[in-house]
Amino acid sequence: MSRPQHGVSLATLYQARHRIGGQVERTPLIRSRSLSERFDADIRLKLETSQPTGAFKLRGATNMIAALIERHGRDALAAGVTTASTGNHGRAVAYAAGRFGVPATICLSRLVPSNKVAAIEVLGAEVKRIGRSQDEAFGEVERLVRERGMTLIPPFDDPLIAAGQGTIGLELMEDMPDLDRVIVGLSGGGLLGGIGAAVKAIRPETRVTGVSLARGAAMWESLQVGRPVEVEEVESLADSLGGGIGLDNRCTFALVREVLDDHVQVSETAIAHAMVDILEHEKLLVEGAAAVGLAALVEHGLDVRGQRVALILSGNGVALETLDRARAMIGR
Repeated sequence: MSRPQHGVSLATLYQARHRIGGQVERTPLIRSRSLSERFDADIRLKLETSQPTGAFKLRGATNMIAALIERHGRDALAAGVTTASTGNHGRAVAYAAGRFGVPATICLSRLVPSNKVAAIEVLGAEVKRIGRSQDEAFGEVERLVRERGMTLIPPFDDPLIAAGQGTIGLELMEDMPDLDRVIVGLSGGGLLGGIGAAVKAIRPETRVTGVSLARGAAMWESLQVGRPVEVEEVESLADSLGGGIGLDNRCTFALVREVLDDHVQVSETAIAHAMVDILEHEKLLVEGAAAVGLAALVEHGLDVRGQRVALILSGNGVALETLDRARAMIGR
């Protein structure tokens, strides 16, 4: 059987799991009593917040760096690795590179919250802040690759990255084999695409629901017209769902189109409510992007009655001032 055009298959997912074993946490899938009662369903929370870096991105970064060393040897990365990131991926690359003894330079837009910048710097990586969009930051990455011979670890658009994130889907299927629906934040598509590839290969009837921002959602706009397009990046409580998908996207656009069953957009108010609800009822501090699954359930009235549903709590990289802003928006 030929490998799919996007390069992510069940085989590459299991290869990724083998590579990241011992480097990345197998995260808990816990039942939320309050949400299960509220929605008359069996609602589980996948706690990627328990990763050493606080977010799922560690899976993809670790898989790619490990695979490059496996294929080409450690000397091939002697000049270091680099990436552009809204924060979580940068922290993941810095952490994974440190574990493998590889230098790292992380390029960030000036919109990235200061807490995420500090979290990267403490891991020993060099940080460069460039422009007001991820695309501008990526221009600096291209210069580092061209002039210094560094190796790009892309935030999402690579089969190795998507397969690393897809190991979440393998864990979901093992912990909840009869899963009816998984609800995932959707931006660049590495997380949803990887998870979707896993669950669809193992249980095709499981629905994959994507959740994007109401404004500045490049994947949403691209799917509407059938090709990657650019959108203006805007500030959001779910800042890690911002950024483009790349006009030359070679992996995740096709992957998302293949595995996505339905797709909704959520407002800033809905995200704020969800962040505060998760803190108050689940006692979990999450960033806006991790709360969009609950935001979608509430804002769109998704009918999940009687279903087994997983929400991906993708990260905890939220500044306290951002949480305060969310509380202020909803009067709580």
